[in-house]
Formats: sequence, C-alpha cells, structure tokens
Amino acid sequence: MPSSRGFWQALGPGVLFAAAAVGVSHLVQSTRAGATFGLGLVFVVLLANLTKYPAFRFGPQYAAATGTSLLEGYRRLGRWALVLYAVVTVATMFTVQAAVTVVTAGLAIALLGISVSPVVVSAVLLAACGVLLAVGHYQWLDRIVKVLVAVLTVFTVLATALTIPNLVAAAPPLWIPASQWDLATLAFVAALAGWMPSALDVAVWQSAWTLARARTSGHEPTVRESMIDFHVGYIGTVVLALCFLTLGAGVMYGTGTEFAAGAGGFAAQVIELYAQTLGAWARPLIGAAAFAVMFSTTLTVLDGFPRALAMLVARWHGPETPGHDELGTPIGQRRYLGFIAVIAVGAVVVLQVLLTSLKTFVDIATVLSFLTAPVLAWMNHRVMTTDDAIAEADRPKPWLRALSAACVVALGAFAIGFIVLRVVTG
Repeated sequence: MPSSRGFWQALGPGVLFAAAAVGVSHLVQSTRAGATFGLGLVFVVLLANLTKYPAFRFGPQYAAATGTSLLEGYRRLGRWALVLYAVVTVATMFTVQAAVTVVTAGLAIALLGISVSPVVVSAVLLAACGVLLAVGHYQWLDRIVKVLVAVLTVFTVLATALTIPNLVAAAPPLWIPASQWDLATLAFVAALAGWMPSALDVAVWQSAWTLARARTSGHEPTVRESMIDFHVGYIGTVVLALCFLTLGAGVMYGTGTEFAAGAGGFAAQVIELYAQTLGAWARPLIGAAAFAVMFSTTLTVLDGFPRALAMLVARWHGPETPGHDELGTPIGQRRYLGFIAVIAVGAVVVLQVLLTSLKTFVDIATVLSFLTAPVLAWMNHRVMTTDDAIAEADRPKPWLRALSAACVVALGAFAIGFIVLRVVTG
C-alpha cells in the first residue's frame, strides 16, 4: 500500500490531466449534449471514457514503470511509431490549441463585457500562458492548475445538485429515439466523443508530467501511487462531464434556446447556466471560476504539445535515460520554448482564417481527435504489452490487456463507421 506521503508527492499529473480534459469537451460539448438531447447521450459520455481508459492509463503507468516517457516506448517500437505520432500531433495541434483558447477568450469577453475580437483576446492569452511556462516551468503549472481545478469542481458539483429539481420537472429523455439518429446527430456524437474526456495525445503528456513531477518533488512514484493519482483525475473528469451534461439538460433542454455561434455569446450562456441555479449573486464568481478552468486548459495544452514535441525530437536522435531531465538542458529548453511559439502563432493563424462559428470550429477539432484516437490507442497497447523495459509485475493484468484490445477495436470501428457514413451520405 502506498503511504499518504507518497501519494501526495505523486499527486499532480492526474490533476493536470483533469485540467486538460475539463475544457471544451465538458464546458462546451457536454453542455450542448444535455441542452439538445436531454440525458440521451449519457451513454456516449460513459462509453467514450471507457473505450479510452486503457490508452490514457498506459501513459503514466509506463512512465512510473520505466522512468521514461511513453515516447521512449514508441521509439522502442520503431521509428515508424515516432513518425506516426508526429503526423497525428501535427494534424491536430493547431486546431486543438485554437479551440480551447478561443473558448477561454469568449469567457474573458463575457466577464469583462468588452467588444474585442476573440482572435485578439486569444493571442493575448497565449502570450500570457507562454510567459508563465517560460518563467515558472512545471512547478508553476502544477501549483496553478491544482487550485483552479479544485475551485471549479466545487462550484460545478454544487450547481449540478441544485439543478436536480429542474431536471425532474423537465423530464428529459433518457435515450434518443431511432428516428432522430440522422447524420447531424451522428456528427455531434463523434464530436462529443472526440474529446471525451480528452484527445489521446494527453496520454503522452501525462507520462511526461509524471516524470516532471518526480523530478520536482524528489519522489519516484511507484506504479500503484501513479495509478491512484491517475484515477483521481480520470474519475473526476467523468463526474464533471456528467455534471455539465446535467446542467444543460436541467436548465436548457426543451426551452428552445440555441447556443450562440460566437465565443463571447456562448460563454455568456454557460455562465448564465450557473446563475440560474445558484442565483444572480454567483454570476461573477462562477464566471471567474469557469474562466479559470478554461485558462488552466489553455495553459496545460500549451505546455503539453511543446513538451511532447521537444521530447519527440530527442527520441528521434536516441534513447531516453531514466531520470534525466531533457527539458532542463539548454537545447531541450530551447526546443520547448520554440515549439510554444510555433503552436501559439499557428493557433492564432487558424482562428483568424477559420473562426466563423464557435460550434462548427470546435466540432472540426474534436472530430479530428475522434478519427485519430484508434491509432494512438493501438500504439499505447503495443507499448504496454510488448516492451521489454517493463517489469512483468508492472505489465497490464490480463483483464486490462483484454479491455485495451477490445477498446482499440471499438475505437477503430467507430472511426471507420463515421467515415463510411460521411462518404455514403455525401
């Protein structure tokens, strides 16, 4: 059994995972799901979390078992795995960063009541996040995010509890009738599942965060301690996804209210969800908390992609040394900061060119993640079941290995089915 001291020293990567996850997928997509379909998509939220569970779990499990990142596992599979991960990452990184940042910008606009372009506000936010990461590194990221996630969790659970009477009165459906399963519904389901609880890139990030936490705390977590930390974050994201879906169903389902297309208008509506359940007094406080958690998502994503890319370049040149802080070296830090600049500028360009409707833009970004999920899940399964660097005691148990294989097949079937439907229906 892990000691309580060991657990607290290991706690961090799971919370960062929650911060990265509880953003667009929860605040935007889950709320839309409840507002549009009542409780009919609860099963999609639960299924998406189940099918991605093994792939996400394998990130911190591999790091704790080997002392190296999941990217080292990819390298040991072969350079083709590094190339494949690079292709998936480059295909999604700008849209993912842009999507989470523009929602954060929308909340800032709604809170401050300003008439500024979401693209301009997004650029300012990305610059602020870049400075924080350049100055504070992992330590600041860890400390800031823990506070922000705790605050929003308390208010979200409270708001959801107060929504229950509305939910009972509205009696939203528990399932979607077969007649309503048209292409638009399927497209939304794909978008909802794409980032539920998050994009699978985060498994690599969490392995890197596990190593960074070990270095900053001076405590090498056991696999058991790392798994407790992981489950704190993972279960928390599932609960919060259901909370946001319940908020949408209890307050907006059946009212005929349409979500605004613009980032600022949408954010104002989300804040109003809380105000209607907690009272008008809570509007500024909730708005600040919602902004805080989206800011934490923007911050963790802007750390995650550059951290993974900097380590990816290093893995291309050679193996990873357990316990070695690559981002602490001058060349590693330069790569990390350089990728922060590239992703921030790329996200702003994407917003400037593509941002016409927040809902459409978010759907594009999430569907891309939905389609790439089977590839990353399969690679994570291969690493955990074939890598000789993992001690036998730390390998997945038979039930987890079987679940992982089934989930890879399921994610692949979902992606292929979606593509076929899109092609057939034009």
